[in-house]
Amino acid sequence: MANARPHAFITNQLDNTVSVIDTDRQQVVDTVRVMGKPAGVAVNPAKNHIYISTPEGGGFAVMDSGTFKVLRTVRVGGASLGIAVDKAGEQVFVADWYEHSITVFDTQTFAQIAVISVGKSPSGMTVSPDNKWLYVANRVDDSISQIDLKKLSIRNTTKVGAHPFGIAVDSKGKRLYTANVESDDVTVLDTRRMKKVATLKVGARPYAVTLAMNDSLLFVTNQDDGTVSAIDTASLKTLAVIEVGDKPEGISTHPDGRFVYVANWFDNNVSVIDAKTLEWVYTINTGEGSRAFGEFISP
Repeated sequence: MANARPHAFITNQLDNTVSVIDTDRQQVVDTVRVMGKPAGVAVNPAKNHIYISTPEGGGFAVMDSGTFKVLRTVRVGGASLGIAVDKAGEQVFVADWYEHSITVFDTQTFAQIAVISVGKSPSGMTVSPDNKWLYVANRVDDSISQIDLKKLSIRNTTKVGAHPFGIAVDSKGKRLYTANVESDDVTVLDTRRMKKVATLKVGARPYAVTLAMNDSLLFVTNQDDGTVSAIDTASLKTLAVIEVGDKPEGISTHPDGRFVYVANWFDNNVSVIDAKTLEWVYTINTGEGSRAFGEFISP
């Protein structure tokens, strides 16, 4: 199958498109029109779907991960931003910035299953590896909500730094990392008790985070510095600060665990970092206002 290799799906918010990057060739192989200022991305391998949130379209688009065709659009309500999918591929979660809630949809029929009230301005989301928990960053409330996916209700809410946005959980589900935009730091949480382990200073206005090299490294986009911080997750020390494009926002790791893709809002491109050498290795031109908020690379 021609499209079986991993692809990165980059939302270009200002020109209403999604750039599809072939990660073997490091080049854009398709540009897909998605109206509504596309922002967030979630990948559902079980259904061969890519979900694209459309904050000004009142919902999200469903894209076929093989043909790159938009199959349908789904209405949510307010301004959808963060988007995530459970590990079984059966439910998609959409964060509504203005309604302060998470809407849950069935991925077979796209019927609405539930609406869960969370903190103010929910944004980044991620699902635990065991599929038990959904974690939500509540930006204006400076908190993370832990949602029980069996009960579809909040189990815990924990304060973190100022204005958390992008979040990531490690492959064992033990540690959660959140980029705090206004306090220029990353909060590390122990997920068992949702307690703070550490606060790590990074660059100016950190936006999103991703783990690489078997969770040994954490990468953080620093929007106002045009850099990415690389942090050793064992020592919690910064190993390198890597220059990328202007206004880096979304960040995600290739399934090989080595190459890290960074969407640069002002430069309209994607920087690729080699996590082994901690160096920038490629630049891929995409579209205007490349954002790619979420886990945007297919397996």
